[in-house]
Amino acid sequence: MREIELMFVEKITGEQLSSVEFVQDYLQLHFDGPTLTLFTWPVITLPEREARFGDLGYRDVLCGRIGQKVVEVEMKADEALVVRFDDGVAITISLRPEHRAGPEAGHFSACRDSREPLLVF
Repeated sequence: MREIELMFVEKITGEQLSSVEFVQDYLQLHFDGPTLTLFTWPVITLPEREARFGDLGYRDVLCGRIGQKVVEVEMKADEALVVRFDDGVAITISLRPEHRAGPEAGHFSACRDSREPLLVF
């Protein structure tokens, strides 16, 4: 794992998801400072089902993660970024080019107000 990816994993592991922000055609996940901006809609894996963008209740399921702590982050190069929470739910962001709406799936910033992303994926 590259040093910048390791820093990203360390920055959000143990942090709670503090807010979810829907902005027209992208999504921001805030972790008490660090922010994931996603241009690819994540899949949410619950114990009983998967929720995908456009599914009834998708936003509710995603917002239901607010207050949950991140227990693990897995970066699978050119495949997926998986964020697992302490309630057993996982958010998976595809990194495959065919799932992207543009040149990148998202980026990570160490703080909410940062204009410079530390990691582009």
